[in-house]
Amino acid sequence: MWEDANIQRDAFLDATCVPETLDMYHIRRSILDALRSILPLMKGTVLDLGCGDMPYRSLFENRDAPVTRYLGLDLADASVPRTGPAPDLTWDGSTIPMKRESIDWAIATEVLEHCPDREAVMREVARVLKPGGRFFATAPFLWPLHEVPHDEARPTPFALRRELAAAGLTVERMESLGGWDQSLAQMIGLWVRRRPMQSRYRVPLGWLAAPLVRLLAHRPWDPEGFGESQMLTGTWFLARKARGGPETTAQPDAP
Repeated sequence: MWEDANIQRDAFLDATCVPETLDMYHIRRSILDALRSILPLMKGTVLDLGCGDMPYRSLFENRDAPVTRYLGLDLADASVPRTGPAPDLTWDGSTIPMKRESIDWAIATEVLEHCPDREAVMREVARVLKPGGRFFATAPFLWPLHEVPHDEARPTPFALRRELAAAGLTVERMESLGGWDQSLAQMIGLWVRRRPMQSRYRVPLGWLAAPLVRLLAHRPWDPEGFGESQMLTGTWFLARKARGGPETTAQPDAP
């Protein structure tokens, strides 16, 4: 089981475009690129919300960087079975079990679409962040239903900006994870890998589609292009808590 967990983590950190990974190739690659772009800024204590098997943990722990502590946070009864170690902390999906202003960074990769009240979760993130602390997150826009029935929304960049502002967090960067070409690559990959069909069709289609998916996924796009009729695979953002930010009422003790 632990060997399987290591293989899955490697797939997150070294995304390759082969017939077996066509559905996940672009999304994993684009999230990793976004995370690596802000990695030099990260320091202190990092809280990973909805951490799952914690595939990105080694990015913080195996490098010469000022990240001093990584904490994985997830539901005690997560809908996706874990193949790796248990998270450092568990929560109920609404209240983070940490004291106010106790962490420097929070990250949440492909988690916000599962939150019935994203703004409330963002307020909790703001509560536990120190003044000046930052929140990095990604959210899908073009993706099939998953973890049913715990799949709530596909937030637009505009909804995310509004919710972050209401939570007392200021957006420093917000970019798309892919444009028109990447959206087509993702749909081709999803169709080949997830559409019900016999393996005698899926296998050759995978080999035929892989070069096209790879070509489309690597086409340039405007990461800040959020205009009318723009297509996107998902969104990532980096937000900061203002120094002397808004107070919140819920302040549970740290575990």
